[in-house]
Amino acid sequence: MTATPSNSESQVSLRAASGQPPAPRLSVVVPVHNETENLKPLIDEIARALADRGPFEIVYVDDGSTDETLARLKDLAREQPALRVLRHVACCGQSAAIWTGVSHARAPLIATLDGDGQNDPADIPALWDTYEQEGGGDRVMIAGLRAKRRDTQIRRLSSRIANGIRAGLLKDDTPDTGCGLKVFTRNAFLRFPRFDHMHRFMPALMIRLGGRVTSVPVNHRPRERGASKYGVWNRLWVGIVDLLGVMWLQSRGSRPEVVEETADAPMGGA
Repeated sequence: MTATPSNSESQVSLRAASGQPPAPRLSVVVPVHNETENLKPLIDEIARALADRGPFEIVYVDDGSTDETLARLKDLAREQPALRVLRHVACCGQSAAIWTGVSHARAPLIATLDGDGQNDPADIPALWDTYEQEGGGDRVMIAGLRAKRRDTQIRRLSSRIANGIRAGLLKDDTPDTGCGLKVFTRNAFLRFPRFDHMHRFMPALMIRLGGRVTSVPVNHRPRERGASKYGVWNRLWVGIVDLLGVMWLQSRGSRPEVVEETADAPMGGA
């Protein structure tokens, strides 16, 4: 029996044959800050989840880590040909890291997830399939919905309150915007306004562009390694300011419907 090559082996073979890595269908963008212990387990899980989905890339953005994250990522890049490593010299925040990863991505379709291991990469194919079932394109975003949160009681409560307030004010049709697992196009993301903490409002920004958001239940896991970078209070006040800012953006947004006319077409399209 002839062994079937793994996705990593296939990518190496294609690279050797053409001199260039194959164009990825999907870029998985993962922002990290001081997550040394979580790097290899999560990267291995991402590679396994996408092994039969064609060429992909994994784009890690080290957001000014002060531990061994960067050195470990460089070591892992030698083992995993799909892995690319980008670095912020100083810590600029999660939204900036996501922006860097998406803007440097080589695939037209993007999947994001948090680097702490709580998002399950095995859910990425389901979100990708739902994106295609919804018709794809730049006006579709698929968002993960953590049906069973593996967080402390106070974090679950604060998220429930925040999600309720946000949904009521922004009408973003998304019960869990805090889930890092999302699938969307690179083109759509680069049309979003850029500001700190914008990753928390991506569904509202997609709807502002005239798009739609579909939520898919996903697995959520307890953090097994490392320490959380977020608390309840260090997100509360900036969240209020950001919410007001996004409401202002919505009030100033416009979504013209554009139709290309030809010289022979009657006025009004009749």
